[in-house]
Amino acid sequence: MRIKTLVAAMATVASLAPIAAQAQAAEENPWMIRVRAVDLLWQNGQSGSVVQSANVKAKDQAIPEFDVSYFFTKNIAAELVLTYPQSIQIDAGGNKLGTIKALPPSLVLQYHFTEFGAFKPYVGAGVNYTIFSSRNNLGNGAYSVDNSSFGAVGQVGMDYMFDKNWGLNLDVKYATMSTNVTATATGANGGKLTLNPWMPAVGVTYRF
Repeated sequence: MRIKTLVAAMATVASLAPIAAQAQAAEENPWMIRVRAVDLLWQNGQSGSVVQSANVKAKDQAIPEFDVSYFFTKNIAAELVLTYPQSIQIDAGGNKLGTIKALPPSLVLQYHFTEFGAFKPYVGAGVNYTIFSSRNNLGNGAYSVDNSSFGAVGQVGMDYMFDKNWGLNLDVKYATMSTNVTATATGANGGKLTLNPWMPAVGVTYRF
């Protein structure tokens, strides 16, 4: 159901593209891409006996990100935030418990401010759907995490355009993301790890 919701949102954005293209035809190309380096700063909220007592945490790390934006007007755009499945180290009491993989696409609706010349700030809000794989690798297979997490994402950022096509991008996102930690053998719930990452990023912008 959760992945169907994200797919439906993407389909809605795609269905609006022909209408927006007519509005953009007399102006500039509506497509923009960005490549970013992102710092994943997990908040690691904990609840439940096992997760709290073992001090279960995800380890901060840097990841690559690729983003595609479509401008419906000069101010309104939708951005699809993509990467490939990332290996996330999970620690317990400061020691490595295991590694899981996470694929966290987001779809964000943005408002771009256009009255500042080459400096183009924006704000955005949308949905994040994280798919977890290699889920049974914690404690030599003793524990696993959920299949997925569905939550909200907020964004603030800016592009500084050097010319018509190329620019520098600075961006910060915050997503709500969590998973239950479950005993593999019995299915007993050991608690919840609330990841909720801050994601500051820097990257390159290309406007077609």
